[in-house]
Amino acid sequence: MAPTPLIAMVLLIGNFPPDQQQSMQRFSEMMLRELRTLGIAAELTRPETHFARLVPAQFVVLSKWAGYVDKLIIFPRRLRKFRGLDLIHICDHSNAFYAKYFPDVPVVVTCHDLLAVRGALGEETDCPASWTGRILQRWIVAGLRRARAVVCVSSATAADAIRLIGTRKNAPSIAVIENGLNYKYRPLPEEKVKARLEKLPQLKLDRPFVLHVGSHLRRKNRAGVVRIFAKTKDHWNAQLVFAGDRLSNDLWTQTRALGIADRIVEIVSAESELLEAFYNRAHALLFPSRFEGFGWPIAEAQACGCPVLCRDAAPMSEVAGGAALLRDIADEDGFAEDLLRLRDPATREKYRKLGLQNAMRFSAKRMAAQYLALYRGLGMAA
Repeated sequence: MAPTPLIAMVLLIGNFPPDQQQSMQRFSEMMLRELRTLGIAAELTRPETHFARLVPAQFVVLSKWAGYVDKLIIFPRRLRKFRGLDLIHICDHSNAFYAKYFPDVPVVVTCHDLLAVRGALGEETDCPASWTGRILQRWIVAGLRRARAVVCVSSATAADAIRLIGTRKNAPSIAVIENGLNYKYRPLPEEKVKARLEKLPQLKLDRPFVLHVGSHLRRKNRAGVVRIFAKTKDHWNAQLVFAGDRLSNDLWTQTRALGIADRIVEIVSAESELLEAFYNRAHALLFPSRFEGFGWPIAEAQACGCPVLCRDAAPMSEVAGGAALLRDIADEDGFAEDLLRLRDPATREKYRKLGLQNAMRFSAKRMAAQYLALYRGLGMAA
């Protein structure tokens, strides 16, 4: 019997840095790290800024089009120079159109969500598309159909993929591999938590705080977070911490109208160490997103022993795994009641333990091993 060949090279394709898709950048870097740990020869490449860096940031539209030149014209020329590749792994489905440049190499695409594709088709996902956006989403779907395998990060996303990509002859196989945590989130000693958080003068450590982690996108429902928190203001002196993008002027206006502006703490672009401290100290993670592809903050919070409140809909409920307090997105009174209910030590301890147990599912090593098994299923060996 001939010896089993080794994978000579897996090429990971990441995201364009100016697009600031931080979670996608972390995912591709996690894949690179974990595959190399498993002994796989892996490299990570991503589009570089050429034309985009020549355009001042204030020229938003021109900068966007310059980015398209870098991503759609310059980068494909670089991709054609790669040789000796055994497998291509496009780490974010929004780059699936690069699959066409590798007709003779198996291509795997990780699909984090299909919300933008659905929005371009007129479905309600809080992701409306411009005419150029609709063209781009068609290219993405075409790229997904060229792949040998599409890996979805949740069963909910897989259901969308089956519906939108299709199951025709020669369609890609569709699998579910849940994301691993891209940082070793864990319960910390109180002194470590305090040392990290006491550097933030706006955060009052003698008061409880509710945490929200996420961007300014409408589907993240920051306005709902503010309304829910405001319903509890007369029952305690808690603060509300937003970790992520800056709050919009409209959101600040809303907090003033509801009488809670002085309780808001805005933390822009929190690094993982600081997020870990927030999760450890927070009264709860309030995460009533309208739509998600996965919902990383749910797993991150649970890994630190932080109780989670989220929408009772997939994939949020899928990630929460029965270890969170779930509510219909419209039940803001219910969310507020649950925030206050977590002041009971027994209730809090129950969800802390359930969350810690559930978070064990999201191991980066387990995720990488599942991807490696998928690679082997495509004819690769390692």
